[in-house]
Amino acid sequence: MINFTIESVTRILNGKLFKGVDYTNLPVKKIVTDSRNFFEGNNTVFIALKGPRNNGHRYISNLAAKAIAAFIVSESKVITDKATFILVEDTTVALQQLAAFNRAQMKYPVIGITGSNGKTIIKEWLFNLLTNQYRIVRNPKSYNSQVGVPLSVLLMDSSHNLGIFEAGISQPGEMQNLAAIIQPEIGIFTNIGDAHQEGFISTKQKIEEKLKLFEKSKKLVYSEDSPFIAETAGKFCTVKGIQPVNWSYKNKQAAILFSVKKEMEFTLVTASFNNTNVQFQIPFTDDSSLENACHCFAAVIALNAAIGSVLPGFTTLFPIEMRLEIKQGINNCLLVNDFYNSDLNSLAMALSVLHQQAAKAHLYKLVIISDIQQTGLPDSELYQQVNNLLTTWKIDEIIGIGTGISGCSDLFSMKKSFFDSTADFIARINRSRFQSAAILIKGARQFTFEKTQLMLQFKAHLTRLEIDLNALTNNLNVYRKLLNPGTKIMVMVKAFSYGSGDIEIASALQYQQVDYLAVAVTDEGVLLRNAGISTPVIVMNPEQQSFQHIIDFQLEPNIYSIALLEKFLETARQNGLRNFPVHLKIDTGMNRLGFKSSEEIKQVLQILEESEHLKIKSVFSHLAASDDAGFDDFTQSQFSKFDEILNLISTKVNYPFDRHILNSAGIERFPEKQYEMVRLGIGLYGISVTGLPLQNIGKLLSTVSQVKKVALGETVGYSRKGVINRESSVAIVPMGYADGLDRKLGNRNGCAFVGGKKVPIIGNICMDMLMLDVNETNVKEGDTVEFFGPDISISEVAEKAGTIPYEILTGISQRVKRVYLQE
Repeated sequence: MINFTIESVTRILNGKLFKGVDYTNLPVKKIVTDSRNFFEGNNTVFIALKGPRNNGHRYISNLAAKAIAAFIVSESKVITDKATFILVEDTTVALQQLAAFNRAQMKYPVIGITGSNGKTIIKEWLFNLLTNQYRIVRNPKSYNSQVGVPLSVLLMDSSHNLGIFEAGISQPGEMQNLAAIIQPEIGIFTNIGDAHQEGFISTKQKIEEKLKLFEKSKKLVYSEDSPFIAETAGKFCTVKGIQPVNWSYKNKQAAILFSVKKEMEFTLVTASFNNTNVQFQIPFTDDSSLENACHCFAAVIALNAAIGSVLPGFTTLFPIEMRLEIKQGINNCLLVNDFYNSDLNSLAMALSVLHQQAAKAHLYKLVIISDIQQTGLPDSELYQQVNNLLTTWKIDEIIGIGTGISGCSDLFSMKKSFFDSTADFIARINRSRFQSAAILIKGARQFTFEKTQLMLQFKAHLTRLEIDLNALTNNLNVYRKLLNPGTKIMVMVKAFSYGSGDIEIASALQYQQVDYLAVAVTDEGVLLRNAGISTPVIVMNPEQQSFQHIIDFQLEPNIYSIALLEKFLETARQNGLRNFPVHLKIDTGMNRLGFKSSEEIKQVLQILEESEHLKIKSVFSHLAASDDAGFDDFTQSQFSKFDEILNLISTKVNYPFDRHILNSAGIERFPEKQYEMVRLGIGLYGISVTGLPLQNIGKLLSTVSQVKKVALGETVGYSRKGVINRESSVAIVPMGYADGLDRKLGNRNGCAFVGGKKVPIIGNICMDMLMLDVNETNVKEGDTVEFFGPDISISEVAEKAGTIPYEILTGISQRVKRVYLQE
């Protein structure tokens, strides 16, 4: 970033400056939009962004105490005389204006990338291929949105000589903003697919919108073999006077012609261009990786980079993982794994996540970090910056691995130890020294920190449930868009958050500022409170022996009977409570818990009227068949009964209370009945009855333990149920009914996804393992097996097991480790 001052920022934004504290000439060193990513430090400006459900202005009072130099705001009511403020009309536009100004000062080339898939992979692969020739600045991870792009472009400064930025859009009108910020000389259009299609009226419109990124580019890379893109991009280049750097596997008129030879574990590619033939090899055989590699090669040609020094790099390309993993470690430790890349920007982001995770349980903060390579900085300057970051985030201890960081050990000011290699660290370290710590594992890929993770993780069982916290947030926001302004949202986190992990899910929801969490039993609520969850929590099935815990941990009980009300009232009286919140459950036809008659309600109201100890916080009911249109008449009768009871309560209660009856399916199908609050359950986890654009948040995965040949006539598994009718390859997987897989999925009823295709489960499912028929696949030991996820939906599994998705999710055993992924 160039040398901004508060005064110059105000001028660029045409804002109005309020000098509560006069920082007018103070240099600005950092722009922050997420309060989680700022701990402390001087010369920082916070931009208070406003979204549909979150508002950065809410965090200003807390941030003012952390030495923020100034705030860029659009709400004048937050301006005080205790800080410096710049008032603008729209803070998101202000962020984009700053980034565009910063970009305009940089005269080196920039590559812009867009398309439906492959943007992040191509960006990261280009970084690795070109890093020996250029000092590159790029988006951290997949920061490609209306906010992510400007934050990325603000990283540009004179120490770099090449920028590589990806851009993503979800609706028309967005790309013009990003084009003005990135201003790419060279463009890459990766491909076109169904991602975000709901925002566009046609594929053609989506292509045309994405092409707007390249309005002022000089060259454009695209595949001639993609008919939708080739036709539209070709015309675009002609009209705009852009040089097409198009490539093809078959069209000899393309600028670059590729011929391909796939082997077992790699692909040999020959590129023909400008009367020249060159060969390179990639360690992949799938079509997507091949397409991404061809885009990278074409971009290198468009950049006029030295192709000879780039070719060897194709051999060492590797899969890109852009998400942090959060998992349980040994000895009450928590692991934050980010060992797929290593640079200063991603380190700063990972440290903010470490700080959040450690704060939940007051854990010791430890960082295991490798040499940081390819920065262009001298080691002394580089590791001084690393120490400054660790100090800012109050890291308790560093373990450095590699000769570079070890050689600068004197620069680190916290508790420290250093090792020359990962093997040296594993051989010399005692695992028992790691106790009650949040541990960030951060390193360059060649340091194989996967081995460090295996040493420190709690569960080594190869079967795992991966939870995508970004997908969870997406699903929450999809439902929020259906709500009226002001409608509150309660999220069900009972039953281990539908098998997904209670504390981690609750923490993510608390950050997203949901209004209520709901658990089934008191113990679940106590667990959340002990983990630092402060969001209001309702206990759906309170028991008398847990009443004191409900009070002590500030939980709120669901009252569903006169007897329960009287018993809880007595406990409240003994504790000297006043207006303790309770929730009344009305039975409108489910015939489970709840008050069913008007006479019961009148009795409840009389009891509450005569006591000052309890106060109604909400009144609610539960729909029996909101997902089934065939029962809509019954659902409407439930609404009528609920309204009748609400009217009765309103005549006796002279204070406001919340009303709620809609569950996930109800939110989708009956928006007129939102009242003051709705309850979100299975929808959060990716199940929609109306086809909402939800994302699957979970993947149930395991690993192939062994592959063997089984002869015709032999059988597989218990009771000889798996009869082999031809010579077959059988894969054994360490996943069984003790892990939560229903035995009804055996004997070719259920399937798994491995080796690029669905394969049947053969024979009876055992307690700890199962067998797959992997004929006509190239499956080998160590391959990943999916039981549900992107290739097999939970609904499909539930249907074959003769049950519902709820049971599939909640039935996953506790011995299956949960791995949390977060961008």
